[in-house]
Amino acid sequence: MTIDPLLQPSLATPHAPTAGRLWALVPCAGTGSRAVAAPPAPPAGSTISAFGALAGAAGEPLAAPPQLPKQYHLVAGHPMVMHTLAAFAGVARLAGTLVAVAPGDRYLDAHEHPSYFVVDCGGPTRAATVQGGLRALQERGAQRDDWVLVHDAARCLVTAEQIDRLIDACAHDSVGGLLAHQLADTLKTSIDGPGGVRVASTVDRSNKWLAQTPQMFRIGPLLDALAKVGTNVTDEASAMEAMGLHPRLVPGGAQNFKVTYPDDFALAEAVLAQRGYGTTLSRFGGERGLGASETGRKTIF
Repeated sequence: MTIDPLLQPSLATPHAPTAGRLWALVPCAGTGSRAVAAPPAPPAGSTISAFGALAGAAGEPLAAPPQLPKQYHLVAGHPMVMHTLAAFAGVARLAGTLVAVAPGDRYLDAHEHPSYFVVDCGGPTRAATVQGGLRALQERGAQRDDWVLVHDAARCLVTAEQIDRLIDACAHDSVGGLLAHQLADTLKTSIDGPGGVRVASTVDRSNKWLAQTPQMFRIGPLLDALAKVGTNVTDEASAMEAMGLHPRLVPGGAQNFKVTYPDDFALAEAVLAQRGYGTTLSRFGGERGLGASETGRKTIF
């Protein structure tokens, strides 16, 4: 029997033991307001089930369905977040993958799979969602010294190999670290000038990196950092930096970009098609997420 390579645990090289268990946390509660204004149609019936009953239940006229959040837009024929979760399903060392969604979001009920579990612990900001997800992990037995890999749902081009590389680089680091991509383009600062925005200066790019995810830190120190700096930080590394720490930079790749703007969807689709990932959902059991278990890996919860 041929095992699908996307769900096959990474077996190319043995991995050294890791002090503390490894968890993945995928914040999936945002709306992606900068993305497509009119997203592709989701699977029949999923929008209403995901975002609560419409006003018709109370005898009022039915309202238009809420706009589908970016992470559920179709990319290469499947919801974007499913490509993301497929990569984590190929990492055998994870004790579990938590998907943190907004309260009342039932979208992923149609795509259940033993390689991840969903908790509606999302908050008003990304950092608040991460805090909720970390607490949910602790409620299920995760310890402060365990590692967590926080990953953007909209970075749907990450690979299991990149995730394993980050774990190998950071598992015995005193701080932790993140995937990042060294800046290749010339970097400018701007000012408002006659006729529009103008160049103010050129910035030395030799030590500039684009932060990516996953970002890997111990659960306890990350919770402490977020509690101290607040929930307006845009990534976990920033919170750790505010504690006077210096996270490790692990080279990621240009393709591990965050799908943010309309043009990004076409680029992500092209990359996925080139990789042959057009059947991601079927690897999770086909249409509507019928319970496949090709990995043989189940969350311990």
